Amino acid sequence: MPQGQRGTDSARTKGSSAGVYAIVSSFTLWIQEHTVIEIQPANHLAASVAIPASKSYTNRALLIAALADGPCHLGSPLLSDDTRYMSEALRAFGVPVARVGNDFQVTGQRGVMRAPKEEIFVGNAGTTMRFLTTFSALAEGITRLNGDERMQERPLADLLDCLRQMNVDARSVRNNGCPPLEIHGGGVQGGEVHLAGDKSSQYLTSLLLSAPYFRNDTTIRIVGDLTSKPYADITLDIMKAFGIHAQNEAYQTFRVQGNQAYRARDYTVEGDWSSASYFLAAAAVTGGTAALTGLNPDSVQGDAGFLGALAEMGCAVEKTASEIRIRGNSLRGIHINMNSMPDAVQTLAVVALFAEGPTTIEGIGNLRIKETDRIHALEKELSRLGARVEAGEDSITIHPGSYSGGEIETYNDHRMAMSFAVAGLRVPGVKIKNPRCVEKSFPDFFERFQAMAQR
Repeated sequence: MPQGQRGTDSARTKGSSAGVYAIVSSFTLWIQEHTVIEIQPANHLAASVAIPASKSYTNRALLIAALADGPCHLGSPLLSDDTRYMSEALRAFGVPVARVGNDFQVTGQRGVMRAPKEEIFVGNAGTTMRFLTTFSALAEGITRLNGDERMQERPLADLLDCLRQMNVDARSVRNNGCPPLEIHGGGVQGGEVHLAGDKSSQYLTSLLLSAPYFRNDTTIRIVGDLTSKPYADITLDIMKAFGIHAQNEAYQTFRVQGNQAYRARDYTVEGDWSSASYFLAAAAVTGGTAALTGLNPDSVQGDAGFLGALAEMGCAVEKTASEIRIRGNSLRGIHINMNSMPDAVQTLAVVALFAEGPTTIEGIGNLRIKETDRIHALEKELSRLGARVEAGEDSITIHPGSYSGGEIETYNDHRMAMSFAVAGLRVPGVKIKNPRCVEKSFPDFFERFQAMAQR
């Protein structure tokens, strides 16, 4: 379980305006800037964990609902920093978005929006920035999009190029292909465009989500191989749920008919397989068991494949309609391509610490343009614990070693914090710096992690 470095008392207390919680039992966890949480080792977990909603589905649902032809109720969405940035941005475009308990009520504007008067700031929310880039082109006027220091380093040139192919005046203010951006909106012609597929599937999703509102039919031809294909599947799945069918021709050509509208509806967001990976991994490394609820066993989310990776490493897994169960066993190293599940790479890399033999993960070059350069971050922090690590442009190999604890630098990356918490269940003295970074996708992660470890 996690342990705060200072403090002694009482019950769960509310934290920042973003809804952070200080987690408290016989000790207090202070989740504030520059604090450190120490993870306490645990043996043979036997836990039941409810998994929160998918960030990928939630942000897509919010944007689609904003474009729909009337009121939409989004049930059980993820409430986190990234989805807050999206909902606030949509309000700035004149879309009514209201919190109703833990749900969202969105009144779709059928694609008729005004450009916000003020610059929209999205922190380091990659989906929000990229999805809004095309969405902004539909709004009359000039939209300015910006983010934090890391976001201003994350590339968008390929997406901007696609918009310019459709005669949209879309530019990087600093002419470096990164935010801040300036989009001159008022409608998009559509037509045929060519998009490089090797950096991010979010560029494709950005175009697909707004394409039904383009004036003409749209054909998107992928240049090279599309990375992270399951995220395109998520996009097509939720578009279909709201009444729009987009054609996918072997992930090389995508077609969307223009002059359509999403149908307003009630929609329940499914659980997040990326978030589930940390609890599955906890059972794997401790030789314990975990039963996870809230997940769709037939989900198109790529990170659902993490369960199969753990099975290959030696775990026993079972899927039913209501529950995912895993039992940890002796682990063996594997060679795996994780291009289809990039958000689970850090978790599997930590699991690999406790396997017999090396583990090689490849197909992950796009991790270098995420919240941090995740390949570089893994190399440094796994080595800090005592592993021998070989990192390439598109791969990483972890050779297990003898471990000792230490302070893990998270690089303000939520997935670094959550994945290395798993290492602390086996290695005494693992301390996670800047735990607040989990607010991006899983605000109460450490609370649930503690509850799991206490069972």
